[in-house]
Amino acid sequence: MPEDISSSPDAMRRIVDLPQPEGPTKAKNSPVSTLILTFFFRYMRELIDSGYVYIATPPLYLVKKGNKKDYAWSDEERDKLMKENGTGSNIQRYKGLGEMNAEQLWETTMNPDKRTLKRIDINSLREADDVFSMLMGDEVPLRRDFIEKNAIYANIDA
Repeated sequence: MPEDISSSPDAMRRIVDLPQPEGPTKAKNSPVSTLILTFFFRYMRELIDSGYVYIATPPLYLVKKGNKKDYAWSDEERDKLMKENGTGSNIQRYKGLGEMNAEQLWETTMNPDKRTLKRIDINSLREADDVFSMLMGDEVPLRRDFIEKNAIYANIDA
């Protein structure tokens, strides 16, 4: 870790990657998070090992009916809210954080009392190193095969 960065609890509490909302096309926004996580993995792994690196999970949808508003992080949650609200619900699909106003972003993603953060941890350093090398390497067929085989395990919206 660079000398000018202290990993003491007083110096740093969390580093949070705030990705775009990701729905059925999760792969569209994943490269940015992959780059960020690769940076921390390669150059500041102590921050991951110490539990300081997180990913925030912004909602995919705002479901409104009258004065009632609820947020949904998946298509299934959206469908459930629509069924609970009955006819006349309005749905807003967030394609990017810029589509949220400051109040919505605070309410759903930034407010420590309501936000969902996923702590990044590395169970197997050797396996993680191999995967990061493959994902960030020059061999496109290996990367494509890995993504196609493992896409079904992605659970970012949970």
